[in-house]
Amino acid sequence: MLNNQHGAEESAVEVINPTGWGGVLLICEHASSEIPARYGDLGLRPEWRQSHAAWDPGALALSKALSAALDAPIVASRVSRLVYDCNRPPEAESAMPVRSEIVEVPGNVGLTEAQRKERTDSIYRPFCAAVTEMIAKGPRVLMSVHSFTPVYFGEMRKTEIGILHDSDSRMADLMLENAGALPHRCIERNQPYGPEDGVTHSLKLHGIANGLANVMLEIRNDLIRDEGDVTTMSQELLSMIRPALEALPGAGEGGRNA
Repeated sequence: MLNNQHGAEESAVEVINPTGWGGVLLICEHASSEIPARYGDLGLRPEWRQSHAAWDPGALALSKALSAALDAPIVASRVSRLVYDCNRPPEAESAMPVRSEIVEVPGNVGLTEAQRKERTDSIYRPFCAAVTEMIAKGPRVLMSVHSFTPVYFGEMRKTEIGILHDSDSRMADLMLENAGALPHRCIERNQPYGPEDGVTHSLKLHGIANGLANVMLEIRNDLIRDEGDVTTMSQELLSMIRPALEALPGAGEGGRNA
């Protein structure tokens, strides 16, 4: 059973490459489709258990590829976002959604205050604590890695790579300045989601509040289906990320506090 100690073997959060010194901290809030046994199956139809509603397919694999290239730690949730979405604050209804696109989540209907608090305390707060612990090591940049479904409510999405930001657009601006290196990709700012959709919670809480340049990467999940796809996409993203890191004020200062 998952528990609320992020250092434990079966915790709700996993920290990968915790000693990375590259100056970037990667977070992957939707890395897993795992539903802890204490929540049953949330009443989900079997086909929805591994769908994009339950997690971000390919996001963790992509995070690991970027981690290896940038020597960056990763903080990843090990629990499905249908149990608790770690990119949402506890007061948000979407933190424990009763519906995600066309997916109904019966196990989230009518949750009591105590039930919501249990999920917040056992899943969200350990994730936040792990991010805070890694931020204390002194990264300059926070990157949140996500994937999105190609078809949403029956409509095909043209966006392939979304570069998302909230009020701090430093990293997004610099990455988009290098989007011309990928002329074959449809790369867009704040698509297919933006701040108005409530998706920048982690950027605000962990990035902006700590003075870190920050960005969210949204990759269409049909582009990161296997190892080869992930390798290709990571290299493409790095063609925007590396110049952006070099151009940020403070480049070359190192990845941890003195």
